[in-house]
Amino acid sequence: MADYLVIVESPAKAKTIGKYLGKKYTVKASMGHVRDLPKSQMGVDVEQEFNPKYITIRGKGPVLKELKTAAKKVKKVYLAADPDREGEAIAWHLAHSLNIDETSECRVVFNEITKQAIKDAFKEPRKINMDLVDAQQARRILDRLVGYNISPLLWKKVKKGLSAGRVQSVAVKMIMEREKEIKAFIPEEYWSIQASLSLEDEAFEAKFYGVDGKKVELSSEQEVNEVLSKLKEDSFIVESVKKKERKRNPVAPFTTSSLQQEAARKLNFRAKKTMMIAQQLYEGIDIGKEGTVGLITYMRTDSTRISDTAKEETKSYIEENYGKEYTRQGTRVVKQDKKSQDAHEAIRPTSVYYDPKTIKSYLSRDQLRLYKLIWERLVASEMAPAIMDTMTVDINNEGVIFRATGSKVKFAGFMKVYIEGNDDGKKEEDRLLPNLEEGNKVIQNSIEPNQHFTQPPPRYTEARLVKTMEEIGIGRPSTYAPTLDTIQRRGYVALEEKRFVPTELGEIVLELIVEFFPEILDVEFTAKMENDLDSIEEGQQNWVGIIDHFYTNFEKRLKVAEEQMEEVEIKDEPAGEDCEKCGHEMVYKMGRYGKFMACSNFPECRNTKAIVKDIGVKCPTCKEGNIVERKSKKRRTFYGCDRFPECEFVSWDKPIARPCPKCEKMLVEKKTKKGVHVQCVSCDYKEETN
Repeated sequence: MADYLVIVESPAKAKTIGKYLGKKYTVKASMGHVRDLPKSQMGVDVEQEFNPKYITIRGKGPVLKELKTAAKKVKKVYLAADPDREGEAIAWHLAHSLNIDETSECRVVFNEITKQAIKDAFKEPRKINMDLVDAQQARRILDRLVGYNISPLLWKKVKKGLSAGRVQSVAVKMIMEREKEIKAFIPEEYWSIQASLSLEDEAFEAKFYGVDGKKVELSSEQEVNEVLSKLKEDSFIVESVKKKERKRNPVAPFTTSSLQQEAARKLNFRAKKTMMIAQQLYEGIDIGKEGTVGLITYMRTDSTRISDTAKEETKSYIEENYGKEYTRQGTRVVKQDKKSQDAHEAIRPTSVYYDPKTIKSYLSRDQLRLYKLIWERLVASEMAPAIMDTMTVDINNEGVIFRATGSKVKFAGFMKVYIEGNDDGKKEEDRLLPNLEEGNKVIQNSIEPNQHFTQPPPRYTEARLVKTMEEIGIGRPSTYAPTLDTIQRRGYVALEEKRFVPTELGEIVLELIVEFFPEILDVEFTAKMENDLDSIEEGQQNWVGIIDHFYTNFEKRLKVAEEQMEEVEIKDEPAGEDCEKCGHEMVYKMGRYGKFMACSNFPECRNTKAIVKDIGVKCPTCKEGNIVERKSKKRRTFYGCDRFPECEFVSWDKPIARPCPKCEKMLVEKKTKKGVHVQCVSCDYKEETN
């Protein structure tokens, strides 16, 4: 019989840890929290210092019974939930449910699930950290006070099923404000002049820079024509050549935020998916002879530092596989953000020797892609800087200056392994220039003026929104993914072409909150609240005092809102067609997965239809129906026959209206990282479109 019981959150984690601890330990999973505030009521006594009323979560009775039975059979129980506020709270709730003395050394924490880390952690068990528990309780109670007071108001005044939360409301506000900026944006005209030039048959591009040594911005066609009138075709002379060697340093290993951003850019992962797969990698994957191994360190962190052991191991790997010249010389200076709690290391592989190539066969496609990203980022962070040769050339034609810039990689350094993505999705390439020298005469191939207009700020992608939330101090590593998921599920925003767009419902709810609860939407107020929660965690402030300070003003605003908030009628938008079942008008509705059509005669008629878009292509399967664009439950676009379910044709790639010239089968548009091309679904025919 085992002497010790270890309780973690998940079966996967239990399996990995159990392998390292041996026969004296039984490891069981609590399946997350076992206690929480009740769903049916507020569960917070505002008259008694906001005392929370915790109950066993519905469905967790059997789990708790099993844990109690197991606890009675052992000498000691260890609580080994995740090393953050949430994990500490889970441990505290378990201690209460199992009658474990919270002041005893029952808490075990580790940043990675490896044999050495687990053994070291069990050598140093500690008491439950009540400062961490209080910080989690404060957030939970604060969100309950906001949600369970404002939500019933919204149900009464607007629509049932609505809710309001602190961080979610600010995120929606950011998306709304960006949309207002876009609508209010007035484009401004500007021009550029592109010159195609050659030196001894080597062509290169140069752009208009200015006149008589001064930079000039072109804002009209008239100004362009004035510049062009000064040019003489045979008078392009190289005036100056500047060559520089530039160092480029690698980026630091991943934090939660930077991992979510990079996974969105490079892998097209949503924040929720990134965290789900990272959790799997952290808890453990069976990699053959070694059994189940935790492949990455804890994935909720705002720190970029790594342990000395990980640094030395990574440097050894780089020297062995790339050569000594690729290793970083000296120590990387870690500049932590002022808002960073720095409680854990950065997200990194538990061992750099778990090379993605060697463990590829044990991982799913998505697990491998995310792990490879994390692995490459760590290795690159400990590699030497890249060295770039840059060249800036000014070319004079009658006082009109054109400038050409070029660069090439002299020494790849960290770029041999990894280059950080960007929000525009553009890849970096060498821009090579001929070997130009001062006094060279270059030949004009063409001069092309181009009209441009300034563009409005872009809508937020998930990556850009997470980055902005982090920069202004809204939310913390554990909250980004749930926040983005919640605002979409509530129908306050929608994703169109991977960018957030506010909905009418979102605008209505936000206007009401702005009017009656402005502090909830105040970015500085919300950021300060996050800092207050951090200070509770650090033992510097009392959680009751912070909530009391918030609630005093909030309660007053709540009474005003209950009296003065007017009912808002959300009129259904006509869909422009009649119900085929009862003849009444069809209208657009907002559901969990976005807009859909429903009969206006509800509840007498419950007919609903998905919103589809005819793309003008006949179905290749049944030859009768038309191909329409649809949305899956995960908001992914696909194409199917409008005669479904009679015809079950479906395609993720967009069919086009002409057949393959080689075999007469269907052609589709195939999207890849390099762009879009047309290819046949049956033979090897392919054509590039951009």
